[in-house]
Amino acid sequence: MKYECQMCGYIYDEDVEKVPFSSLPDNWTCPMCGAPKNLFEPKSGDLVLKKEDTAKKEEKNIPSEDGLSPLALSVLFSNLKRGAEKQYKGKEAELFGVISDYFLSKSDKGTIPDVSGLSEKVRENLNSYYPTAMEIAKEAGDRGALRALTWAEKVQRMIDVLLSRYEKEGEAFLENTNIWVCSVCGFIFVGDSFPQICPVCKVPGWKFDKIV
Repeated sequence: MKYECQMCGYIYDEDVEKVPFSSLPDNWTCPMCGAPKNLFEPKSGDLVLKKEDTAKKEEKNIPSEDGLSPLALSVLFSNLKRGAEKQYKGKEAELFGVISDYFLSKSDKGTIPDVSGLSEKVRENLNSYYPTAMEIAKEAGDRGALRALTWAEKVQRMIDVLLSRYEKEGEAFLENTNIWVCSVCGFIFVGDSFPQICPVCKVPGWKFDKIV
């Protein structure tokens, strides 16, 4: 039996590893991206058998009408700036940067939400915003948006994993290690050195920025 990491696509082959996947300890992680064991799905041939594929989806998840905070808006426009830069749209990138700086100046940077609150928001995104956005992109036939949403969803899943670990381990989780962020897709990697390639968007490791 084979199991596929839903973050980076790494395949755990029981025939090769000689250890049943079910026998791996609960704290085992993907050797490529560090995703936990519960982010692996059984793979049959070329078809990944996802739990949600068999679940009934009678109700659509609609995003809430809550507004974004100034800090969240700053991050949003900062990401738009980066996207414009990668498309060599200098004028647009500059304007997005100005808007991002404006909202950053209006944000309460001294107030950091508790981790449990962050986890709740991340899971809300995963369960509501992304399914809705992907459905819209599919109906529009927008392959570029689908790719960006796929990357973003995987990044959110890793953030959820990291927040869960932080809730359990506290500051000890970040001691004697570094935090790296992919400058292309935003994937977060915790470790002494950056990965050789980004597990999500597959750019070379030197595209990672050291945050801590």
